[in-house]
Amino acid sequence: MKVLLLTGLGALFFSYYWDDNFDPASLQGARVLLTGASAGVGEELAYHYARLGSHLVLTAHTEAFLQKVVGNCRKLGAPEVFYIAADMASPEVPGRVVQFALDKLGGLDYLVLNHLGATPAGTRSRSVQGTRWLLQVNLLSYVQLTSLALPSLTDSRGSLVVVSSLLGRVPTSFSSPYSAAKFALDGFFGSLRRELDVQDVNVAITVCVLGLRDRASAAEAVSVFYPWRFHLLGLLRGWLPHPRAWFIRQELNVTAVAAAAA
Repeated sequence: MKVLLLTGLGALFFSYYWDDNFDPASLQGARVLLTGASAGVGEELAYHYARLGSHLVLTAHTEAFLQKVVGNCRKLGAPEVFYIAADMASPEVPGRVVQFALDKLGGLDYLVLNHLGATPAGTRSRSVQGTRWLLQVNLLSYVQLTSLALPSLTDSRGSLVVVSSLLGRVPTSFSSPYSAAKFALDGFFGSLRRELDVQDVNVAITVCVLGLRDRASAAEAVSVFYPWRFHLLGLLRGWLPHPRAWFIRQELNVTAVAAAAA
């Protein structure tokens, strides 16, 4: 137990004091397609890119919210801001969104995937329809957008940024379809990273794992730059599986249920 504790403390110390090399000037003039940009984390990301002088194409489901974000981005100094209202639950939409961005910006330097699908109103989280909807929004649309934008990102030696969820790593009660989609998504981008390395394709892939509980904390969360050193902390999931299992058991109250059954 002492070894595990020292390992954990050492990883925390190492990650805290490791310097990052992020240069804000690198986003000046960058061409960015950002999904889920109408509220929460996506909205704040749009404002950060705007302040740094990026050319933006924003997309989300609700046009009225998008229009508000576009207006704010222009006030913050973005050279160009375009938007396209789109529902990622439709399989044909990702192709339309990527083509719109390519037409407006002439190419892409960044694809930022941030959109999110909770269980649609009127469907049960474990129904076939609800599960199919979640897989399309939270998994298949991510794969489609990535595949369609990858040629342009390859030409520009660009970057793919994926805003993921803690539920892809630590599922909670009644979140199985959503968690499964996020877990599969992490596997897809891990495989894609290895494939690009083998093919010597210079496209960076960054997966940011957030554990937000409400939109009010989104602004504070994305104000932080996510350096690669946080990957070390993510490895603790594999190094220390028992504490994770303990937290899951506490949430599900497995001990109490077993005692009651006895």
